[in-house]
Amino acid sequence: MKLTDFDTLTFDCYGTLIDWETGIFDGLRALLHRVKPALTRDQVLEAHARHESSQQRYTPGKRYQALLAIVYKRLAEEWGVSYTHDECIAYGRSIRDWPAFADSADALRYLKQHYKLVILSNVDNESFTYSNAKLRVEFDAIMTAEDIGSYKPSPRNFEYMLEKLGERGIRKEAILHTAESLFHDHKPANEFGLASCWIYRRHSQTGFGATMDPGSQPKIDFRFDSMADFAKAHQEALSGK
Repeated sequence: MKLTDFDTLTFDCYGTLIDWETGIFDGLRALLHRVKPALTRDQVLEAHARHESSQQRYTPGKRYQALLAIVYKRLAEEWGVSYTHDECIAYGRSIRDWPAFADSADALRYLKQHYKLVILSNVDNESFTYSNAKLRVEFDAIMTAEDIGSYKPSPRNFEYMLEKLGERGIRKEAILHTAESLFHDHKPANEFGLASCWIYRRHSQTGFGATMDPGSQPKIDFRFDSMADFAKAHQEALSGK
């Protein structure tokens, strides 16, 4: 199997292209100042992952920024600190400030020359527009949790994506699903027989950060530590190195 065997890349966005762990932690700073004793970054991210995943199961049709407002409330309650409704709403809107990884935009511009680029993301459409502006590329399709009415790793999200791409003549065998999260993306990609590329942004860290433990290691066809490494590997594949 080679990177040049595919003509379509389907991307997770948050954690893969957008540095959501930095965005999450920065967005929670005002709340964290009230927490004693102080929590580590990974403790914060792991608690966030737990409440976010639970809320996505219970309210799959809720827009992501509204869902994050509930996560903020649950975190404040767990940590025993005060909060206001306005703070919850502001945290949900903080997605627009989440930064792109430094290599995402350049890598996407390069890959756009060789692949169709598709987003399959646990986000709402309004919030994604702010992220898309940071990524500076025109995606061939953008499919969000708001469009579908559920959140990954629900199989509905992958069924929807494959149906819509199939209507455009894009075969499953031509798709390489590219993501950081083993839980949200690689395990369900395995279940649907999709080839997968792991952008292992947390390669220098332990644990799963803002994503849930997948429970078992899914099959991975390609692994790179960054989008820049992915783009470089594609260049080398083209040149026959």
